[in-house]
Amino acid sequence: MDITNVLVANRGEIARRVFATCRRMGIATTAVYSDADAAAPHVAEADAAIRLPGNTPAETYLRADLIIEAARAAGADAIHPGYGFLSENAEFARAVLDAGLTWIGPPVEAIEQMGSKVESKKMMDAAGVPVLAELDPAEVTADMLPVLIKASAGGGGRGMRVVRDLAELTEQLEGARREAASAFGDPTVFCERYLETGRHIEVQVMADTQGTVWAVSERECSIQRRHQKVVEEAPSPLVEKIDGMRARLFEAARLATEAIGYDGAGTVEFLADEKGDFFFLEMNTRLQVEHPVTEQVTGLDLVRLQLQVAAGRPLPAQQPAMRGHSIEVRLYAEDPAHDWQPQSGPVHKLEIPGTIGEFTVLTEPGVRLDTGVVDGSVVGVHYDPMLSKVISYADTRDEAAHLLASALQRAKIHGLVTNRDLLVRVLRHPAFLAGDTDTAFFATHGLDVLSAPLASEPDEALSIVAAALADAAANRQAARVVRGLPSGWRNLPSQTQSKSYESRLTGKHEVRYRLTRAGVEVDGHPGLELLEATPDLVVLQVPGERGAVRRRFEIARYGDLVAVDSPLGPVAVRRLPRFEDPADQVAEGSLLAPMPGAVIRVAAEAGSRVEKGQPILWLEAMKMEHTIAAPVTGILTELNVTTGQQVEVGTVLAVVQADSEDQE
Repeated sequence: MDITNVLVANRGEIARRVFATCRRMGIATTAVYSDADAAAPHVAEADAAIRLPGNTPAETYLRADLIIEAARAAGADAIHPGYGFLSENAEFARAVLDAGLTWIGPPVEAIEQMGSKVESKKMMDAAGVPVLAELDPAEVTADMLPVLIKASAGGGGRGMRVVRDLAELTEQLEGARREAASAFGDPTVFCERYLETGRHIEVQVMADTQGTVWAVSERECSIQRRHQKVVEEAPSPLVEKIDGMRARLFEAARLATEAIGYDGAGTVEFLADEKGDFFFLEMNTRLQVEHPVTEQVTGLDLVRLQLQVAAGRPLPAQQPAMRGHSIEVRLYAEDPAHDWQPQSGPVHKLEIPGTIGEFTVLTEPGVRLDTGVVDGSVVGVHYDPMLSKVISYADTRDEAAHLLASALQRAKIHGLVTNRDLLVRVLRHPAFLAGDTDTAFFATHGLDVLSAPLASEPDEALSIVAAALADAAANRQAARVVRGLPSGWRNLPSQTQSKSYESRLTGKHEVRYRLTRAGVEVDGHPGLELLEATPDLVVLQVPGERGAVRRRFEIARYGDLVAVDSPLGPVAVRRLPRFEDPADQVAEGSLLAPMPGAVIRVAAEAGSRVEKGQPILWLEAMKMEHTIAAPVTGILTELNVTTGQQVEVGTVLAVVQADSEDQE
């Protein structure tokens, strides 16, 4: 059975990933897209694209009927579900097969059996796979804490909450159910014992319809935020150091795979401790986000194998041996220092130096980029804020970590706040380099430390000076007369010129400078020499205790946003107008929307008294809930939104007038 045209029932990076393999195999491609994704890269790359009217997942990528209609309209004979959305939905898989199309995934029965995390644990226990006992939320007592609430359907951290106080259990259950229903269409949740410092180890399996089962390699995905993976690697440093652990893991994964008559690509996930004991968590009956690290260390194209298995072809008798080390990081549009708030808006530039391949297996040390965005893409509020996966491959783990950290630090990522600085600090952390990674990594080593900007405050200030001098050069280049004279030039000494910028981290910066015949004089930076200044490049000679150092700064502008890239670390600031518009000011005590989203719940009334930290309302953005709390104790003088209302970033949601003692 030949596959000639594949529709990917997904979007972004995973759609582009599947298309890349299809092109290498000579298979035609079909994309589907929501209205929000009309200009997305995956749409432009497909041979055909079908619109799914609407924006939200429920209106578009979760509509099995529309997707099957799209396949028929485009002449596709197979559907690849990607990950997320309908990828583990047994009814969708059955509908694809009933429509006479090839399903690029495991048998419907296997999806059904593993679709319920509750039932899947019972099956694995019966098959001899070690499991953590499931707990009925209604029977959880204080001595069982902490417990982890999990959505029975789906993954990716949605519907997952840690509960350490029994009084919070009911509220957290309700929140988890809402998230699960929004992300997967199924509000079912359950509880299990929560291991504070476990290691998340998973095994990639691949099986054909002739009975061959491969346990391809293991991955470690212990560094997580909100139970969603951030850093993944293969092989696992824990498994590498414990004799016999890999063999036991692979045997358990094969038992799990054979127990449900599985074929295709899948992942068996385990929670392990430092002694090498492990427990079954779940089986993902799809391709994983982190599959590239397995591809790097095995040389396999897992999507190609999926297509071949779906076409009825057997796997080779011998699976490949493992080679080298690979690390993947997920580059998110989010602010780790502020409760991981997701970001939305334009991606002006995304350039990762050292990239030697996209969506492909590397044959030499380097960086692979799997991205769903390109320069000019817009990140909306309806979907997960992951921008790209950046993957390194090298002979050793240390080399892979250093290679990836360097590429990320030197990357030009303009337009949105991202977790880039956090990723670099994790990759360079002594504990990470020693292989001491667990699910409590951020709590153990301090999220405030790990999320600190790569550029120190003095280096940020120097970068802003470079921005001001580049802006001065741009002004002179745009001048209509005497363009060759320095900015602010006079026959006689005159007052300094100034330019003002605002940093998200350190506030307002005023750069006062004078360009003279001898060079530049910058207030607060004695001895600084200007060697070169153009609108997009400034070279400075910076004095220091051990001698002067030449520093090179690259500058890019997008409206009032100024991005400065240098080896000191990336800096982004807003250029401030000379005169502030009073209409732009907001009242003291205003609660501003930190992101675009929908108000899903309001818990206070205008005129009521609120305590500092008391939740006022909840926003849903990018499939996660975000609490908006009172910043001070006082009176809620304004409440400007209602449940169900859509708000833009910066919207004044409410105003709290602080008590007089809180204002002192």
